[in-house]
Amino acid sequence: MSNRVINLLVPIISIILGLIVGAIVMLFSGYNPVEGYIALWNGIFGDTYAIGETIRQISPYILAGLAVAFAFRTGLFNIGVEGQLIVGWFAAAYVGSAFTMPMYIHLPLSLLAAAVAGALWGLIPGLLKAKFRVHEVIVTIMMNYIALHVVNALIKTVSGGGFKTDKIQPTASLRSDFLSNLTDYSTLHYGIFVALSMVIVMWFILEKTKTGFELKSVGFNENASQYAGMNVNKNIVLSMVISGAFAGLGGAMEALGTFGNMTSRGGFTGIGFDGIAVALLGANTPLGVIFGASLFGSLKYGANNMPNAANIPLEIVSIVIALIIFFVASGYIIRVALQRMNKKKEAK
Repeated sequence: MSNRVINLLVPIISIILGLIVGAIVMLFSGYNPVEGYIALWNGIFGDTYAIGETIRQISPYILAGLAVAFAFRTGLFNIGVEGQLIVGWFAAAYVGSAFTMPMYIHLPLSLLAAAVAGALWGLIPGLLKAKFRVHEVIVTIMMNYIALHVVNALIKTVSGGGFKTDKIQPTASLRSDFLSNLTDYSTLHYGIFVALSMVIVMWFILEKTKTGFELKSVGFNENASQYAGMNVNKNIVLSMVISGAFAGLGGAMEALGTFGNMTSRGGFTGIGFDGIAVALLGANTPLGVIFGASLFGSLKYGANNMPNAANIPLEIVSIVIALIIFFVASGYIIRVALQRMNKKKEAK
């Protein structure tokens, strides 16, 4: 069994184990797991409207997954994707609503504002890591809370004491009548194409540029990279900035596509944290992130149908999703088990 086959089997087994244990939880809680999973399937693929909403849900997950995966590939653990996504959401919502200009300027500018806001939020932990060797996990976790409360204060300021920003101008919108009509008036928007284009951007940076080679080298071995003449500190900062830009664009999907504004939040969106599992499931590769995001986007939207169609409470639904995430995060154990089985087969 080759490493490529093992890499393919690990996420598949993780998902299957999550679904099996989720079924056991439903069974012991007095609910029918077959009905539950049928309801989940119908919630994802039941009709064109459900498919449109599912694809729309996938867009920010792709970008959150790319943000986490990019940092992973360069030796950093960016737990601050949630905060970077929130500031990107606000920046896109503000630029999209506060200015009036032609669409070919307004929409790119709003997207750029989100990317820059996320990048700046990633710059701070990057600088602290590079200059003072402060661990990025600690800083990025704290930056999430700062982002949440700073953005809530900014929303209150720009709205004159209200709890949400103004609606964005049509010239800054990612909404699409064509895609909406195609999917029975769902909220599907052009954001999915922005997300997919960023997958290509990440692949190009890491695989086809000198900068990408240096970023990966620093991630593999800082000392060897420094000995080879690479600027380690610069690459650490650059990695967090690019990662933050991907996350900020994830926020733009919500601001310019799904909601059209931003409301004060009592808590986190969860998308940035789920991005960690998306990246893990996708083995931190651009293509893998698409599959990981598709799974989580589908689960998040499709699960809404389980309480209605199968009378399964949302708490049980959340447990099922959490179990799948748990087994995805435990992929290393599954990998070791497969490798041991493979060695035993070869020994025989």
